[in-house]
Amino acid sequence: MDANGPGYDDESGAPPIYELRLYLAGHSPKSVRAVENLRRVCEEHLPGRYRIELVDLLENPQLARGDEIIAVPTLVRKLPVPVRNIIGDLSDTEKLLVGLQLRTASGRQ
Repeated sequence: MDANGPGYDDESGAPPIYELRLYLAGHSPKSVRAVENLRRVCEEHLPGRYRIELVDLLENPQLARGDEIIAVPTLVRKLPVPVRNIIGDLSDTEKLLVGLQLRTASGRQ
């Protein structure tokens, strides 16, 4: 934890930008749901503080190696560190918020 409190950038004191990479398998229903769920949660909890990169493993399967992807959809939070992986269609909002470390497992923000 830094001097500005949890979730804040060390240097500027501003909240961090979340860099998220979502690995998908084409336009399957589960992949489409994952994109929709992620965008909804980001707009609600991280407005203006996130970037989402979509990686279609049907088009670029070799990209799965770098983040050790074993299932899709998988969300990888690249920043802020530490890197975190969340597997599934991201429909469980509480699980997604805990996985992104926007909420503790006990429900506190």
